[in-house]
Parts: sequence; C-alpha cells; structure tokens
Amino acid sequence: MQNVLSVIQASTLYFQKNGVESPRLNIEHLLAHVLGKKRMELYLEFDRPLGDAELEPLRALVRRRAGGEPLQHLLGTAEFHGRIFTCDKRALIPRPETEQFCEIVLARGPAARVLDVGTGSGVIALTLAAAWPEARVEAVDVSADALALARENAARLGLTERVLFAQSDLLESVTGEFDLIVANLPYIATAEIAQLAREVRHDPLPALDGGPRGLEIFERFIPQAARHLRGRLALEIGHDQTAALTELLGAHNFQDILPQTDYQGRNRFLFANYG
Repeated sequence: MQNVLSVIQASTLYFQKNGVESPRLNIEHLLAHVLGKKRMELYLEFDRPLGDAELEPLRALVRRRAGGEPLQHLLGTAEFHGRIFTCDKRALIPRPETEQFCEIVLARGPAARVLDVGTGSGVIALTLAAAWPEARVEAVDVSADALALARENAARLGLTERVLFAQSDLLESVTGEFDLIVANLPYIATAEIAQLAREVRHDPLPALDGGPRGLEIFERFIPQAARHLRGRLALEIGHDQTAALTELLGAHNFQDILPQTDYQGRNRFLFANYG
C-alpha cells in the first residue's frame, strides 16, 4: 500500500516530466487538500497509508495539474497578502506582482476614498479595505462573474459592508471623485496571449487581452481617471510599457510620474498624481 511519502515522491517525478513548476510543492498542496490537512502536517505523517478513497480524488487532481490547470483552481483558493481568497476561472489568479503592488500602495499611506478598477476577484480592494478601516472603498469590473466572485471574497473576509462593488466598463458608470485610484488592467498584446504559460491561459481572456498593442485599454482608462481623480493613481503594467504610459499620462496632465520595479527588477508599476 502506498503511503504519504511514496505518493509525494512519485507525483513529484510525474510533475517534473510534465513541466510543472515547483513539482513537490504542488503535490504537497494537493495531497494536503485531499486529506484536509495543512501542508506542513504531511511531514509528520510520511508513513501514513493511503487507500483508494484518498488516492482516487488525488489522482484526478494530479492529472489535471499535469495537464496545465492552475493549482489555485484545483484547490479553489489562493493566498494573498496573508488572507485566503476563493479563486476560480471567473477572474485572474492573484500573482506575486500584484501582492507587491498592494504592498507599495499601502506603504504610501491611506486614502479616504479609494477606487479599484478591474477588481477581478477583489484582492486589491479587499486588501486595502482591511488595512484602512476608515477608507471608503469602491470597486468596479466589466465582468458580472468576476464581481460575483469578489462579493464572495468580501463575505469570506467579513468585509461586505466595507467595499461597494459595481459593474462598469472602466469608469463609465462611476460617479464622484477619489483620493486614490488603483488598477490592474489587461495589458498583454493580443498576439502574445498564445505564448503565455499554459496556466496563465486558464485565466479569463478579457482579463488578459489588452488589445493589439496592449495599450488600448489604458488609452481609454487614463482620460477617464483624470476626470475622477484628485490624488494618487497606481497602475500595474506590462514590463515594457513604462515609456508609452508615462507619455500618455503626461499628455493628460498627470504629474510626479514614477515607475517602480517588481521583485524581478522589471518596471511593473507606475504611480502618478492628478489634481
């Protein structure tokens, strides 16, 4: 009979052959999920025998992961800034760059009225709301499915009363002025999507596709933001878009335009002031 350690070892090799990054970490997460354990608890149970009732659902998950389905979709959750969010195909999987984006925004200090544009699963809006209890936070997305997921996450975290979610194509349905607008918008050029990692291609296409040049959504968004912002703008962008977006922001009278690098040293974030 197989035990915890032998399953981890065999599945790690299987994942390696199928091009899964961090293969051992992946199988540990999946096995812990099937057993209802924390991942680190597996290290105390290496000799635990596993029967068909445990192995059958695990095998199904392992096959799907080897086929390119994201780990977060299989687990149904993703950790972001110390909190657990529901995660599925309705919105982008939150990634380390976006977590760093939130850390930088938080480090720059609180704002009284905040708008998150393209909120997806709600990770940015809910992280800021949790950190800034006095802030009024609003979040919009064009996708009704993404908004449903964001509301589920708000309920999961006890923040339903703290964040107002609404459907809007960028800022078309937004009213009023904000001290801070944050946005992680689609920025990948259409022709580049086919070359993305297979896990990324499981994200919703509208959340990835930034148009033929990857800039078209920003070209609509930035003039709209200028009409609603009296304070700070924070953007997560493509690593090669700094110059084009800096020029676009300047053309719409944004000031103090400042790029910032991600953990890999790539220009991934852009900050500016308006009004």
